[in-house]
Amino acid sequence: MRTVDGRTDHVVVIGAGLSGLSAALHLLGAGRRVTIVERDRLPGGRAGRLERGGYRIDTGPTVLTMPHLAEEAFAAVGARLGDHVELLPLDPAYRACFADGGRLDVHTDATAMETEVERFAGPREAAGYRRLRAWLTRLYSVQMRRFIDANFDSPLGLLTPDLARLAALGGFGRLDAAIGRFLTDERLRRVFTFQSLYAGVAPARALAAYAVIAYMDTVAGVYFPRGGMHALPRAMATAAVDAGADLLLGREVTRLERSGSRVTAVVTAEERIPCDAVVLTPDLPTAHRLLGRRPRRPVPLRHAPSAVVLHVGTDVTWPHLAHHTLSFGTAWHETFDELTRTGSLMTDPSLLITRPTAGDPALAPEGRHLHYVLAPCPNTDVGPSAAAWHDLAPRYRDSLLAVLEARGLHGITRHIDEECLVTPAHWAAQGHAAGTPFSVAHTFSQTGPFRPRNLVRGTDNAVLAGCGTTPGVGVPTVLISGRLAAARITGAPGRRPHTSVPPTAAGSVRP
Repeated sequence: MRTVDGRTDHVVVIGAGLSGLSAALHLLGAGRRVTIVERDRLPGGRAGRLERGGYRIDTGPTVLTMPHLAEEAFAAVGARLGDHVELLPLDPAYRACFADGGRLDVHTDATAMETEVERFAGPREAAGYRRLRAWLTRLYSVQMRRFIDANFDSPLGLLTPDLARLAALGGFGRLDAAIGRFLTDERLRRVFTFQSLYAGVAPARALAAYAVIAYMDTVAGVYFPRGGMHALPRAMATAAVDAGADLLLGREVTRLERSGSRVTAVVTAEERIPCDAVVLTPDLPTAHRLLGRRPRRPVPLRHAPSAVVLHVGTDVTWPHLAHHTLSFGTAWHETFDELTRTGSLMTDPSLLITRPTAGDPALAPEGRHLHYVLAPCPNTDVGPSAAAWHDLAPRYRDSLLAVLEARGLHGITRHIDEECLVTPAHWAAQGHAAGTPFSVAHTFSQTGPFRPRNLVRGTDNAVLAGCGTTPGVGVPTVLISGRLAAARITGAPGRRPHTSVPPTAAGSVRP
């Protein structure tokens, strides 16, 4: 594995999102001095927090899987995740509601899920689920070690015995067809393939290897941090400061000073911070602007679909909603064509509805409920531009509410007492390419060693982390990306526990 050359005593991490905080904790655990610079007033990045009318709203991801990856980051500085965050296992992990009136609770316990599948679709599908679960588990064990949790220096890094094992498992076939080997009920197949949307590829075109995301959701389990998803980056930031990091909030990095091929300082409007190495976690266009160069690729990067998110605080809730509810329309294949090819808004949308107050009522005023409605939409490269969304947003908000009303959230419009609508225009204003928070799509040519690498050509001491680089999009993978970035600097895998820094050496938070 290639590592950063030269001295790396003081590392500046740009961005206090999940990837940056993961990198910081692993760097601290390896004995580096760390300064974290964050443009917002709170840590978290995309996993941010909005407070409005007594509601505490998570502005980013709502699904947490593979919490052991966060535990590894805490352990790097001798801390424990459980001492900072209470994680609530969700059962069901999801509730899937279908246009034909069918309803399926997705359990991570094998026996409970087999029973539920048999109730929903019969014994043949239950037997198929048993085989699917075993296949997903084997797929995960092969992929995690060599293809997800790995720094690649070239495509030759793929040439391991696990490549043959992945091929033997059918990992290079198509996702929809692979799931179809086990399940014939089209509704069940959706539950195990919808995750590819966030990777930016339709199930019919996605590699079967991406079923590993279904493993994380449906086998490993889904969790919710008490206090909301923002509680995780907030706790990671606390652990980093306790271990000696300096955390500078409300500072936007304006430029990097260089001497030849090395970054020598990170500059904000308030200060100049000398450094020996730098980890950049902003979306790729911002990182490339700071670095002063964009890597050349034979074809332009393709970005994943975007999303409209409607946050609503209401004075009622609806009994058919679980913590996470997948509300599927009748259309399926047409939906992916709209999102990734024609650039149209979904005519028959499939939605993710999250009710975080089901896990923590304190996220809303007493007697109130918080709902998060995620509607995938085309990114601004293939769909409406960011400017067009300024006029489109109110109409789309009304159409979403009409869909929710028709799907059992009766009276939702009149029960809203607080709301916030987020569109691709907002994502673009935050610096996300193509107006999408899901970054670069996981096509074959943008996966593994073909994804934008975390080492920066032409700069000897800069490393990238976040969803635009290795290994990709999602909370588990950005946590891994931070550790992989740290390993490029330290040369260590980043998993060894580290004794806590004495109180006298603790860092600081500077607003």
